[in-house]
Amino acid sequence: MIQIHTFSDQSAQSDALAKAVGDALNASLAAQTAAPGAGTRPVMLAVSGGSSPRPFLKTLSTQTFDWSRIAVTLVDDRWVPDTDSDSNARFAHETLLQNAAKNATFWPLVDVSHDLNAHVAALNADPRFAVVPDVAVLGMGEDGHTASLFADSPEWDHAITTQDHFVAVHPGAAPHARVSWSMSALKQVKHLFLLIAGPRKMDVLNAAAASLEKNAISQLANDKGVRLDVYWCAN
Repeated sequence: MIQIHTFSDQSAQSDALAKAVGDALNASLAAQTAAPGAGTRPVMLAVSGGSSPRPFLKTLSTQTFDWSRIAVTLVDDRWVPDTDSDSNARFAHETLLQNAAKNATFWPLVDVSHDLNAHVAALNADPRFAVVPDVAVLGMGEDGHTASLFADSPEWDHAITTQDHFVAVHPGAAPHARVSWSMSALKQVKHLFLLIAGPRKMDVLNAAAASLEKNAISQLANDKGVRLDVYWCAN
């Protein structure tokens, strides 16, 4: 199910999404406290890179959760060092992991000192990632990709069918190899958000939701077990 929240300006969009994600984090923190073995696992928040989430992430960074109980990770990342300008890990440190959120733990997805496929195998065996994120904020490209699940990659069929949580991806038309959460993992996220802007992306989303297409957002939108809260700014 898709729920669309519409805004006329980016500031209102960012503020509303920060509140919604904050409410989801608070609910997850409360559930974690009440669960057997409380305190053994942090609440996991996965965020995206790119220019669109910057204002939202900066706003979220000022919220006064118990950030020490939250582990921040990424929806996906490029296979580049964390000093590279294309690194989503670097972006997360510059935007979200500031202010109150500097007390969160960060779980990166990339370590270029290792072989890519071996590293992805290690992520899939990592007990920290034995569960999917409690809260995830996705972006979307105009080709309908989300996370780094690109339909033009040779790993497409594997990425949308595997039960592994992580996949290595080599996009055909985008730079850099990637590490991404798989489609099955994204479908299991309890609080799943999509941040997009502009009429073109809304057209892509509407087409993806109308019938099953060969792109990642359509795979999510047409799964009746998935709730996707879309925060869309017209401008």
